[in-house]
Amino acid sequence: MAKSFKPSVITANALLEGDVVYLQGDDWVRTLDAAEILTDEADAEIRLLEASARVEEVVGVYLTTVDTTGGTIKTTHFREAFRATGPSNYAHGKQESA
Repeated sequence: MAKSFKPSVITANALLEGDVVYLQGDDWVRTLDAAEILTDEADAEIRLLEASARVEEVVGVYLTTVDTTGGTIKTTHFREAFRATGPSNYAHGKQESA
C-alpha cells in the first residue's frame, strides 16, 4: 500500500547567505511558521520542480514533512529542527534573536 502524503514544506539554503529558507508563494522566507504548507502531493511535486529551478537564489531544495497539529508548524525530523535554529558552534543569527 502506498504511503499517504503528509503536510510538507519546501526548504533550501539561500545561495548568498547560507540561511535555511522556506517557500511561501513565490518568495523565500526564513522562518518555518511563515512557510507555505503543501497538502496535495501533485501540487507539491510541481512546486518542488519550480523551486529547484531557482538556482540563482537557493541550493539544496527539497520537500520535508511537518506537523500542523494545534495550529502551529513543527518539524517532524531532528535534522530540520537543527537546521531551523542555525549553526551550533556559538549563538549568532537566529540563535541571538531567540
